[in-house]
Amino acid sequence: MTAAGSVSAAPATPGPGRRALAVFTRDKPALAGAVVLVALMAFCFLGPLIRPTDQVHTDLGRANLPPGSPGHPLGTTDLGYDMLGRLMTGGQTSLEVGLAAGLLATFIGTVYGAVAGYFGGWLDAAMMRITDAALAIPALFLLVVVATIVTPSKPVLTLIIASVAWLSPARLIRGEALALRSRDYVHAMRLMGGGGTRAVFRHIVPNAIGTVIVNATFQIADAILYVAYLSFLGLSIPPPAADWGSMLSTGITYTQVGYWWLIFPPGIAIVLVVAAFTFLGDGLRDAFDVRLQRTRRNRR
Repeated sequence: MTAAGSVSAAPATPGPGRRALAVFTRDKPALAGAVVLVALMAFCFLGPLIRPTDQVHTDLGRANLPPGSPGHPLGTTDLGYDMLGRLMTGGQTSLEVGLAAGLLATFIGTVYGAVAGYFGGWLDAAMMRITDAALAIPALFLLVVVATIVTPSKPVLTLIIASVAWLSPARLIRGEALALRSRDYVHAMRLMGGGGTRAVFRHIVPNAIGTVIVNATFQIADAILYVAYLSFLGLSIPPPAADWGSMLSTGITYTQVGYWWLIFPPGIAIVLVVAAFTFLGDGLRDAFDVRLQRTRRNRR
């Protein structure tokens, strides 16, 4: 107490949201990843509005023009499509399918893992044995088998990738649920008559939201790679639609004749978007890691 009889005010402690934002903004790779993602989104979805090109009708008379040709700063493809415009429209497919599949896989895996971890017992054992059995099969093999059975389209490709990608987040969230179900607020909810559904969706999942968000960024990056894998193997959306993976697959056939501009733009785009999501996920993981925040505060 001061001489004037008043109590000295303690310094205000920032809330967890502000602490997470402060940690994230100090992470330069994460910020760079966010900037790259915004730039790529603008390039793919706003670019065709600013610089429209014909990506439906072929023009063999202008096929394989090198970069710097009149009206084609990145050259043209083997069918005469403008490479810059193709990169934009192809990016739309890759990003749309990757984002949708990654988010859908995260949602399915989160609910599945939360239910298994909360209820435990024989249900947990049975659900996790199913997950383990599916994880034992290579994901790419499952994707190729399913993609050869059905005709790929954006919704179908999203479902195919999500049907394989949900396994990893399920195991991750299950571990979180095993820890959260023993918390006092969950026991209090049970004593008040709350059921399992309320526990999972009102207590387990919301309190694991940091892990869910971080995992979602990695799932999106993996889903974009899966789209590229399938497209490279010829299991992509039928022409005239395109994505970065199918553009790579087409460009590979022209490597011997030196048409490098058919490979480098989509390849660089895939590397950039996957690296950006990875850096963003790393930054979010550090931001949501309470123990890491405490360690950093103690060092100051």
